[in-house]
Amino acid sequence: MNDSRRAQVLRAIVEDFVATNEPVGSKAIVQRHTLGVSPATIRNDMAHLEQEGYIAQPHTSAGRIPTDLGYRMFVDRIDDFKPLTYAERRAVFQLIDGNGDLDDMLDRTVRVLSGLTHQVALIQYPSVSLATIKHIEVVGLGANRILVVLITDAGQVEQKIVLTPGSVDDEALRGIRDEVNTEFAGQKLSRVMGTITPSAATQNVDGTPPSSVTEPGPVGTDLAAALTQVRSAVTDLVMTTREERIIMAGTANLARSGREFGEKMAPILEAFEEQVVLLKLLTSMAEDQDEISVRIGRENTHESFSSTSLVAAEYGHDAGPSARLAVLGPTRMDYPTTISAVRAVAKYVSSVLDQS
Repeated sequence: MNDSRRAQVLRAIVEDFVATNEPVGSKAIVQRHTLGVSPATIRNDMAHLEQEGYIAQPHTSAGRIPTDLGYRMFVDRIDDFKPLTYAERRAVFQLIDGNGDLDDMLDRTVRVLSGLTHQVALIQYPSVSLATIKHIEVVGLGANRILVVLITDAGQVEQKIVLTPGSVDDEALRGIRDEVNTEFAGQKLSRVMGTITPSAATQNVDGTPPSSVTEPGPVGTDLAAALTQVRSAVTDLVMTTREERIIMAGTANLARSGREFGEKMAPILEAFEEQVVLLKLLTSMAEDQDEISVRIGRENTHESFSSTSLVAAEYGHDAGPSARLAVLGPTRMDYPTTISAVRAVAKYVSSVLDQS
């Protein structure tokens, strides 16, 4: 579509339909937008746009609404984005900071993003297969109890209590900590996972499932036994990071748009319960290799989301694993504002992770 005026007409239809949720007619375009042409000319342009598949007439004698193709053309031609207001930026800075662990920060992030866009916000955990063990801390908790803490460069923190056959003094604990850090620190989680046999990953020596507390081993050299159990606890903690997860917020916003989805609302909600569907969707958007990726309607790979749009951006450490955060809503979405919010939040979360 090379005609600049028709592009302006399409933009007017998208903006008005997003604002009013009502089909847009030629008279409304003339009244609301300064295009300098008559309603008859606008109707002629609308006829061409409809013929080319950018707009559609929902029913006789109605105005026009954008199609997925029309939204795509609109998004591809956005050249100005509404920046976050001072109040919005302040809310982001106050709620998304480096305090707390990764789980807490990601939870606050989706709540902020949902609040900014009034849509469903999603955030994907950084890919654990790319994460690296940053440090392992070993802390004495009193007689026969050791706390093992695993920290990754993605900000994940996992911990487990080990019960030892005998007491271990502070000097021995430092030696154990140095030993396990020499062995594991700096290694990719995927590499450590690859050295763990399936049986060891799913059961204890006696065949029972692993628990959050490692039971004492046979009495022998206390220090050697403690080191063996701490090493085993580290591998167990690595396995607990294997699960890919998504955090969501704002599903109530989707429910408020229920009349736009009609019978398609139930499949959308069902898909939300299958996190693997959302993970595949976000992972596929990483292939776009754009700062901001926008999937509109049937561009989404899963049929359940054929009536929705998804706006996603990458976040993460400069040198560490990355993931994506996104906003999902109806195709009748305020794309400029949503894209601005997603981009701003992704950049801020990345900066916080780089400072952690």
